[in-house]
Amino acid sequence: MNVETVILPPLPLRGGCQCGAVRYTIDEAPLAFYLCHCTNCQRQSSSIAGASMLTRVQAVSVEGRPRTARWSAESGAQKSGQFCPECGVRLFHGSLEGGPDDRITIKAGTLDDTSWLRPAGHIWTSSAMRGFRFDEDELTYPRQPPDYEHLKERWRQMLAQG
Repeated sequence: MNVETVILPPLPLRGGCQCGAVRYTIDEAPLAFYLCHCTNCQRQSSSIAGASMLTRVQAVSVEGRPRTARWSAESGAQKSGQFCPECGVRLFHGSLEGGPDDRITIKAGTLDDTSWLRPAGHIWTSSAMRGFRFDEDELTYPRQPPDYEHLKERWRQMLAQG
């Protein structure tokens, strides 16, 4: 298995919306980074996939007041996400107050520096846009993974090589 190297930049990681009304910092290494190809992520990102960085909510500090949107996911689960009320950029999926697993998904395209990111895998590949190709050694899930443990493990392997 060929695992790409990821060199984590110095912490904290910083990001925010286009207009600067909402900014955030992340004080610890993300738990995983993956691409989600579900139709909801395609729609909200206006792209081929959502760039999803799984992070402990306790590691995230936010300046500004994002607004919350709610929707039904392709899986049928009820989801929520936060966006800038000024420019509309989606910043997070999940709750900033935490939840049963205390995770939040940062929309990684909102990081100030995205040059170091390499996905540990892909989820909802059954919804991937036609013509998108996955390498044989990539970690892929046709739908929602039963948990994120394999994605988190692959991400740890990628960081360990850096």
